Amino acid sequence: MRLVFAGTPDFAATALRALLAYGHQIVGVYSQPDRPSGRGRKLIPSPVKQLALEQKLPVYQPESLRSTDAQAELKALAPDLMVVAAYGLVLPRSVLDTPRYGCLNIHASLLPRWRGAAPIQRAIAAGDTESGITIMQMAEGLDTGDMLYKSTTTIAPTDTGGSLHDRLAEMGGDAIVAAIKGLEAGTLTPEPQDDRQACYAHKLTKHDGHIDWSRPAREIDRQIRAFNPYPGSFTDLDQERIRIQQGTVLPINSGQKPGTVLARARTGINIACGEGALRVERLQLSGSRPQSVSDLINGGKALLLPGQELH
Repeated sequence: MRLVFAGTPDFAATALRALLAYGHQIVGVYSQPDRPSGRGRKLIPSPVKQLALEQKLPVYQPESLRSTDAQAELKALAPDLMVVAAYGLVLPRSVLDTPRYGCLNIHASLLPRWRGAAPIQRAIAAGDTESGITIMQMAEGLDTGDMLYKSTTTIAPTDTGGSLHDRLAEMGGDAIVAAIKGLEAGTLTPEPQDDRQACYAHKLTKHDGHIDWSRPAREIDRQIRAFNPYPGSFTDLDQERIRIQQGTVLPINSGQKPGTVLARARTGINIACGEGALRVERLQLSGSRPQSVSDLINGGKALLLPGQELH
């Protein structure tokens, strides 16, 4: 098949690498325009673009696919199939209809459970016990197309947004290769989604990371893991912002106000929650690198002492 690939971040680059390894003919790669990054605000190509250039593949970076010029450019590639993974641009109907077999999307959840921008993190935060990859025939709605292929993984109690992302990225590459094999063989059976089971995975914002200590400790633990590494989870002590990177749920109810520091030892700092307590084991202070609680104590910082209140 003549394939066009559309994607932008590392997740998508992993899938493109899998397609290349299998030997598919990639006639064009679409990625979002280069964005400024870092202190120097230099334009940085996306991971997908970097991989495409390494493989000497033609790269296209339109600001939108709604223009007639961009659509004519795609049509000239005469693709049999377009594979989309975390591209970040809306595909209008005319684009969806251009490839002979339409457009397949690599979606990082077991549809229809989580539709939208952040299914990996929302699944962990919600306490889901499994996640996976869905290869979907793209339609005009938001992640509403027929499901063609699924691959499942267990969400471990220690999984973070980062670890689950990396695992699903590898699974996504394997899944799209398998789905295209099925498409070529005519063995795929489209399965409509049940809209009643769908939840919307809102795009992540920095505000998502604020810890509300009045919530149960188990929910706060899931939040910390879900938003690690981005956007991170944080709390404040007076004027000091503290980022919490790792903790353990403690089945104790102290009767103290949520957010109160209960105990401070090298093994961790216990903080009262709305239900239970959380032992913080790894954190990051403003202007510092991430560190263990043991390192914090060794540094002699009079911070997070019993009786202090976080907010």
